[in-house]
Amino acid sequence: MEIPAPDPAKMLEKWMDWERGETQPGKLISDLKNAGLPDLLRSLVEATAADGV
Repeated sequence: MEIPAPDPAKMLEKWMDWERGETQPGKLISDLKNAGLPDLLRSLVEATAADGV
């Protein structure tokens, strides 16, 4: 089974739902994980390290 690429738009949508009080914190974390947040953060860390920042 292939893991889909991170979807920042979906993550933002879920975050905004949480800010409006439409989603519980546990559900938000689950949704962000399923949308690829760990992979997105990992790629940002790697890019930052490669840039020497």
